[in-house]
Parts: sequence; C-alpha cells; structure tokens
Amino acid sequence: MTLLLLFFALFGDAQVPTITGDELVQRADRPMIVHVGFPLLFRGAHIMGSAFAGPGSKPAGIDDLKKLLAKEPREREIVLYCGCCPWDKCPNVRPAYAAVSRMGFTKVRVLMIPENMAKDWVDRGYPTQK
Repeated sequence: MTLLLLFFALFGDAQVPTITGDELVQRADRPMIVHVGFPLLFRGAHIMGSAFAGPGSKPAGIDDLKKLLAKEPREREIVLYCGCCPWDKCPNVRPAYAAVSRMGFTKVRVLMIPENMAKDWVDRGYPTQK
C-alpha cells in the first residue's frame, strides 16, 4: 500500500478519473456510490444511498470494498468518495480506486471533494443521509 501512495505522490492524479458533485447530482441515472473513508465520517453524513466500504488506506477497508463489489458486473459504473480532508491529502480514495480498477471495473471515477465532505457536499445542499 505504501508503494501505491508513493506512486500517486510522484505522478499525481493523471490516472484517476473524477466527477464533480454538480455532475453527480445532475445525473438522471445512478451509479453505485461507495464511501471509502472513515466510519465516523459516514455516520456523521454521507451521500444519500451510498454504501460504506471502510477506509481505502487500510487493508481491512480494501478487503471490505472487494467484498462489496465482488458480485457486481465489471461494467457497472462506480463512484468512490471519502471527504475526510482536502483532495490532495486524502489517504483513502487513491488506494480504493487502484483496488477497484485491479478488480476489472472499467467505469470507475472518484468524486472530487476539494476540501472536505461538509464544505463540498453537505453545505451545498446535496442529498445527504445521517
């Protein structure tokens, strides 16, 4: 996992396709949305209808993510998100993205949360569950 984080530190997010909050809420169809952050964040407020997989920075979180997606068709659209901190410091989304890509999913994107979940989702009035 450390090598993966080092890769993203060196090469940036060029390989991580993103979607903005505005783009996600305006969609008529609904991709599978998966929270790959910390449980406390998910319990506090999460995207309505999203599933919880656990932190992408932890082996147990990656294992839970793989279990959650195991029976999903590989062409299913998946949107991953965390929102624990600013995008460039998030320890969870990049390892989760890499794991889902290695599983063979071809339509995976990460929700761009520039600052944090509260500011970039909840405060903007997007659909939220607690």
